Order: sequence, then C-alpha cells, then structure tokens
Amino acid sequence: MVFDSIGDAGHEQVSYFSDPETGLQCIIAVHDTTLGPGLGGTRILDYDTEEDALTDVLRLSEAMTYKAAAADLPLGGAKAVVIGDPDEIKTEDLLEAYGRAVDCMGGRYLTSVDVNTTVEDMDVVARTTDHVVGASDGLGTASPITAHGVFHGIRACAEHVYGTETTADLDVVVQGLGKVGRSLAEALLEDGASVTVSDIDSENVEAFADSHDVDTVASDAVYEQSCDIFAPCAIGGVVNDETIPQLDCDIVAGAANNVLAERRHASDLRDLDILYAPDYVINAGGLITVAKDHFGGTREEAYEEAAAIGDRLSEMIERAEARETTVLDAAEEYAEERINAVETTTPSISAE
Repeated sequence: MVFDSIGDAGHEQVSYFSDPETGLQCIIAVHDTTLGPGLGGTRILDYDTEEDALTDVLRLSEAMTYKAAAADLPLGGAKAVVIGDPDEIKTEDLLEAYGRAVDCMGGRYLTSVDVNTTVEDMDVVARTTDHVVGASDGLGTASPITAHGVFHGIRACAEHVYGTETTADLDVVVQGLGKVGRSLAEALLEDGASVTVSDIDSENVEAFADSHDVDTVASDAVYEQSCDIFAPCAIGGVVNDETIPQLDCDIVAGAANNVLAERRHASDLRDLDILYAPDYVINAGGLITVAKDHFGGTREEAYEEAAAIGDRLSEMIERAEARETTVLDAAEEYAEERINAVETTTPSISAE
C-alpha cells in the first residue's frame, strides 16, 4: 500500500519513525527536492487509521512542492505528521524524539509549525536538530504574513471579476477565525469590505462580531450564504460535491490548505463561473516567511513578497483564460515549468 501510494504522486522518500519510550509515531514524506530541501510543517493529529495519516502526509507534501515552486522559492515539498491526540501525547520528550527523527533526514527535510504545533514546540524540536525553521529565534509567527498574502490574492481576484482595485463594498464570508482567518477578516474590514464570519466555535464568532460589528453565519449554513467572495480559512476539503451546489458567490479564495476535496472540483467551479484561487498559491505567505527565516531575510521582506502573491495570481488567472482552463491547471503548469527547467539543466552524473 505504501509503495503504491508513493508511486502515484512521485514521492522521493517516505519514512516512518517510532520511539516507544515517548510514544512517538510519525511519518515524514519528502515529495520533491529538485528546487531545494523539502520544507513543510509538522502536524499532530489523532488520525482514525495509519492509512489516513499516510494519505494526509502524502497529499500535503505534494502540495508543498507546488506551493514552493509557484512562489518562486528555492525549496522543495515535504511534510510530517505525528499520530495521536496532541493533548495527550505532546510532551517535551516526544518533541525531542521527533527532532532526532528529523535529524535522521540529513537536511532533506526542514520542519516548521503546522496544525497543533507552535513556535514554542519548534524550540523544543530544535534541541535535537538544526533542521528547523519558525522557532522563536527566527522571524516569529507567520500567520499575519499568510493573511497579508491571502488579502492581496483576494484583491487580485476582485480586480479580475469586478474591475475594482479594492474589496470595498464587496461581501466576503470568512470561514474560520483562527490566527490567519481573524487577521484576514480585519484586513478586509480595513479595506472597506462587508464581512460575515463563521466558525465552529460559537463563542469565538460572537466575540469577534461584538468587537468588530460584523454579521455572523452558522457553520452549517456558511456555504449557502450569499456573498461576492467565499474565503475558507479553516479545514480542507470544504469545496466538494455536497457544498458546490450550495455556493452563491463569484470567487472562492481563502487561506485553508486543500480547499478542494478533489482536483476535479476546480473544473466544477469554473463551469459555474466561480473563480477559484488555488490555495497553495494564495496562502504561500507562511512558506515565504519560513524561507526568509532559513535563507536569511527580514520580516518586512516577507511581507513585501507576500503582497506580490496578488501579482502572481493575476498572471495565473490570465494564463488560465488564455488556455481556457482552470487557474489550478495554470498554477500547476507554472510550478512544473520551474521544476522541469532545473531538471533539464542539471548535468547527469555517471559512474566511471
């Protein structure tokens, strides 16, 4: 099953690590290192099965390859998942053991924060490996920079659909009020947009609505909420066979990873004249930040490059229209051109 899964997407390496003393069980997947070392966060989740964990890490690592290539970064794609309930298994001993696992990858994998891991966790991981970015001695949390990039991506979409350079007077539904979703909603409000928020945490929604005077929509009704722009900023897979018929919007553009349940849903949205901004293009601000952390750079430079996501997305939208295809197709083509250009110029090594 593992070999078949690796072969399907062309992964270079998938490694399983176990440490009985700390309870660590993790999978590190390196998808492609043509452009540079594979960078991707560490996700801690209580997966139902080991197969679910493998499926997640393979899909996420492949997406990181395209995200890095589409963002013009000298990085490849990788990801790690640690299996278990973070409230029960996450200890300093386990994180140190995980750091040793990362170190075994010899620099092919650079880790950072992701779901259920924090900057403080990366500080602990860094005790046992140097192959960490996003720790507290780096550039700090990437969430505001990710939101900054998504905001500029949304403005690029709005310019294409409505011919406006801002989101002023546009109705935007933000699904998910985590660190990125909250920052995005605040940026949209400052830009003059009419914002409606939704989150599975009702208290979180009420607190934000009270402090920012915005409308709210229940999490089970968010997809049918009429709006100009739907911005998913929570879990992945929310655009699917069930939700697409409910959508009443012109643009789908948000910070969540793997927004589409299946790749074919990009075509389904296009058939409905809904512009979809590929998630790995529009939410690359976090990756840009940790790249600056790794290669050297400032937080201000990361903000500037995240803002440029809007220009890059505009280019991909234009390319998609010229080819009469989806923006996802155009983004993948752009990323693959970068990877293939390196592969075709790299001299072969012969053993004599």
